[in-house]
Amino acid sequence: MHQEPAPLPRHLRVHQDRGHTVLELRGEIDIAAALEIAPHLDRVTARPGVRLVLDLTRVDFFDCSGLRLVYRARTRLLDQDGELRLVCTHPLTLRIMRVTGLSRLLPAHATLDAALGQPEATSGSL
Repeated sequence: MHQEPAPLPRHLRVHQDRGHTVLELRGEIDIAAALEIAPHLDRVTARPGVRLVLDLTRVDFFDCSGLRLVYRARTRLLDQDGELRLVCTHPLTLRIMRVTGLSRLLPAHATLDAALGQPEATSGSL
């Protein structure tokens, strides 16, 4: 029996841009939002060779739950020969990424155009 995917949560918008799947996260990305987003993120990152952009420009709040989502996506994509790029401008979110070292592994770009114009940013390890 074929099961339709669950509708997207209010914290997530998905679209295609220049051969990349763009997951645009919105609002407050806390544990409740992360639980809603994770199944959609896992579905996208399960396929080999996926070119994914996580766009956090519309995120107002981002805690360790959001950080886990980003790191999980990165790990799953690296395992599948995929590619991950990040768009983020929020100073507190950037600070969390810098303090945890994730910014060294996944540099943030200020715009979607900048992210898609850069070479692959998935190498490195913690």
